[in-house]
Amino acid sequence: MLAKTSETTTVETPSAKKIATRDAYGEALVQLGGERDDIVVLDADLSGSTRTKGFSKAFPERFFNMGVAEANMMGTAAGLAAMGKTVFASSFAMFAAGKAWEQIRQSICVPKLDVKICASHAGLTVGEDGKSHQMLEDLTIMGVLPNMTVIVPADAVEARGAVRAAAELEGPVYVRLSRAPTPIVLPDGHTFEPGVGTTLREGADVAIVACGVEVGAALEAAGLLAADGVEARVINMATVKPLDEDLLCRAARECGAVLTAEEHQVRGGLGSAVSDLLARTTPVPMDMVGVDDTFGESGTAEELLVRFGLDGASLAKRARTLIERKS
Repeated sequence: MLAKTSETTTVETPSAKKIATRDAYGEALVQLGGERDDIVVLDADLSGSTRTKGFSKAFPERFFNMGVAEANMMGTAAGLAAMGKTVFASSFAMFAAGKAWEQIRQSICVPKLDVKICASHAGLTVGEDGKSHQMLEDLTIMGVLPNMTVIVPADAVEARGAVRAAAELEGPVYVRLSRAPTPIVLPDGHTFEPGVGTTLREGADVAIVACGVEVGAALEAAGLLAADGVEARVINMATVKPLDEDLLCRAARECGAVLTAEEHQVRGGLGSAVSDLLARTTPVPMDMVGVDDTFGESGTAEELLVRFGLDGASLAKRARTLIERKS
């Protein structure tokens, strides 16, 4: 059972400093490897990009390049976990989640093994690689699996904590990581706790619930709304499964409207999970911002977030429209 002690951290605006969460993942892996000799890392021939290369140099006897064979990598990870190892398996999100789903389901989730799938290059911010590599469905297909915990860190600070927490959690974990450097939104002392959301900014007019790179955009939106006298509550919901239900229900009751934001399809991800919860417990006007039943496009990370309405200004506009529905 995960502890449920929601946190409040006051954050007005994102930092100008940007670090990719995949970089934080690589650093955390090396630290973990030095502390625990049961940590084993597998990669599908992308260690330079997924940032597992540092672990491979520090602990070559516990690193295995499985080649371009993601399904086999997950089967091998399951075997190592069955022998008592804590296994981190990495590739791009499109391949880690998409190409190996059957093996993840059958070999990892059914027996509830300690395999931690840390998938980089997720979402629109893969950028110029385009729709073939922009994985926008991974939260759906990972979240539907029994025994799977799904985590989307807001920034590099949270990514380091999420990797450590994943190593301690019992059973499978999916951690979604970014390619592009993203703003730091959390203080260095922030402690990540699985299943616990963090309120970054208080407000009673609307609650904006976001994960991953959209947490920074949500804070920007809240700043724009504040200039118009609208107070938006910003919640970082880094654990998409299991949700912090108490925090979300309280936000719905106190704000009367909830807007979700994710760099993912609007169906099956964070928005769907939050709407399912609130429909059953605390019905309020809702809106969900994300990619709406289409694939991505090629462009810079910043251009694509604007193109798909995931920037701060676009979120603020959607929030204003949602607030009008409260009356």
